[in-house]
Amino acid sequence: MTSRIRPATRHDLAAVQEIVQAAYRHYVVRIGREPGPLLDDYAALIGEARVHVAERDGLVLGLVVLLPQDDAMLLDNIAVAPAAQGSGLGRLMLDRAERMAIEAGYDAIELYTNEAMTENIALYTRIGYSETRRVEEKGLRRVYMRKALDRSP
Repeated sequence: MTSRIRPATRHDLAAVQEIVQAAYRHYVVRIGREPGPLLDDYAALIGEARVHVAERDGLVLGLVVLLPQDDAMLLDNIAVAPAAQGSGLGRLMLDRAERMAIEAGYDAIELYTNEAMTENIALYTRIGYSETRRVEEKGLRRVYMRKALDRSP
């Protein structure tokens, strides 16, 4: 299977929205409301060139949203279609996000997840992210995490 990550286009909007729904809808019961990624305007994010999609054999199966910040690249969202979960596609997208952050001149990448998404916190910790703070924003309890990026060749 051939995988590639590319900038999303307006033609990817339906696939992006479908993947986000499938990846986050089950958290509604746990959190008590829709998680942040279900509320985002993906048409606008695609128009701003903030979304990249992961394709495998021509099918869009994942996405990553990156937002430049002052001191770190913000990994705003990463989602993998349920059919592709466990296939390594998420890890491929995380690695690409880190490379894109380095290419943009950042020394760190930051993300946040809902504190109720404990499996996400554990995953990010295993791959080198450290918790930096917990805050309530937009009615959601978020855990911010940060990873220093290795800029060596």
